[in-house]
Amino acid sequence: MFCKSISKKSLISAALTTCLTAGASFNVSALESVHFLIPGGAGGGWDSTARGTGEALGKSGLVDTVSYQNMSGGGGGKAIAHLIETAGQKTDTLMVNSTPIVIRSLSKVFPQSFRDLTPIAATIGDFGAFVVKKDSPFTNFEEVVANFRENPRSIKVGGGSVRGSMDHLVAAMAFKATGADVRQVRYVGYDGGAEAMAGLLSGETSILSTGFSEALTLAEAGEVRILVMTGDERNAAAPEVPTLKELGYDSVFVNWRGFFAAPGTSESQKAEFVKVLGEMYQTDEWENVRARNGWVEIFKPDTEFLTFLEQQEQEVGGLMRELGFLK
Repeated sequence: MFCKSISKKSLISAALTTCLTAGASFNVSALESVHFLIPGGAGGGWDSTARGTGEALGKSGLVDTVSYQNMSGGGGGKAIAHLIETAGQKTDTLMVNSTPIVIRSLSKVFPQSFRDLTPIAATIGDFGAFVVKKDSPFTNFEEVVANFRENPRSIKVGGGSVRGSMDHLVAAMAFKATGADVRQVRYVGYDGGAEAMAGLLSGETSILSTGFSEALTLAEAGEVRILVMTGDERNAAAPEVPTLKELGYDSVFVNWRGFFAAPGTSESQKAEFVKVLGEMYQTDEWENVRARNGWVEIFKPDTEFLTFLEQQEQEVGGLMRELGFLK
């Protein structure tokens, strides 16, 4: 059976397994506009999440006007600072983010945290994946592991984010599950998925740690082969791709993604954002986007989202300390 939802064995948090059910009913009414602020460049997970969500909202008629703005830099910190500094003019803005907002705040990549924003809702989950360029000598993940065991310096893992961030953390989790010393993992961080992909294709890195949805897009374009993914079980979007777990490596990971509004957002505006995102799940347009990207549905609105973020801060922080990313 292939998965559209996730089990209770998510490595980061069992709370991630609460998926949206279709039992709720909504009074559908269009929101005038939503502007998506994307803290990274084109081609990354944040970009695909914001644009996929915007596509579903626009095509379903839930939002009249949808616009996008990519603002990379500072591991996502530039966009967060911009949203805070211009809060008075950003009443229709939703900034996409994910597990890295917790990781990078803990590691002091930027001084802000989710507490400086208005959490709206977690909306989806995306598994991790490891890919190689199509002409790579590696045909499966076991070969990567064998080479790493023989010579850890021979394997360079790329990712679309800085050292100590989520792509790095997922790679460390995976290699730790193989019995490797995670401190020996050579990680090369790039500013966004497009740059990370360029590093892989140029041979600067051996393997790319990325989101499963991003890996699907790259594979469909014929640029890479997906070696393995981090779900509990294989995903219907790419049923030929094995999981780390089935290969004998006890590592499961899912990255939540969701949206934040500017600080000081009114309760009524926050409620409108929550309402329209909830309504989106009931549309065919959303199901097309979700299935195409292999996402799982996670709906944690408003105060539930805030509580979840506080829990993640404790759990992720403990894991980062265990892996040596925090003192």
